[in-house]
Amino acid sequence: MERVQDGCHVSFHFTLSLADGTRVDGTEAGEPWQIVVGSGELPSGLDRCLLGLAAGEHAQFVVAAAEAFGERSEDASEVFPRAQFPADVDLIPGMAFGFTLPDGNEVMGQVVAVSESGVEVDFTHPLAGHDLVFEVDIVAIGPAQVPER
Repeated sequence: MERVQDGCHVSFHFTLSLADGTRVDGTEAGEPWQIVVGSGELPSGLDRCLLGLAAGEHAQFVVAAAEAFGERSEDASEVFPRAQFPADVDLIPGMAFGFTLPDGNEVMGQVVAVSESGVEVDFTHPLAGHDLVFEVDIVAIGPAQVPER
C-alpha cells in the first residue's frame, strides 16, 4: 500500500479548526485539495501530518501554533500613509487588505488602526498564535515527480 512521503502528490479533503472547535477552512463540499508534500504549500507542521498516511485513511492531528502559522508577533505591524490606499475604500479595523510586494508576491494584512494620516496594518497571519486541529481524508496518492534537468 502506497503511503504519503516527501515529494509525492496528495489529493485530500480536510477540515482546519481552532482548538476550541471553530472551523476556519475545509474542503468537504468541494473538490479535494491537491499538493506536493514538502513543497511549502502547507505550513511544515501540517505537511508532516500527512506523512505515512495511505489513500482512504482518515486522521486528526493537533498542531501547535509554532508548527502551524507561528506565534503572534508585536513587530509585524507597519504604518502606511492613508494616501497609499484607495480613497473610496472605507478602511476599518479588522479589514483584510492585499498588498503586492516588490517581487510580485501577494501578502495579506489586517487593518489595526486608521487615522487621517496613516493606516496601521498587521502582517501576522490571522491563524498565528492558534493551536489548530487538522482533520484529513486522503483521497489519492501520486508518485513524486523527478525534477527536469
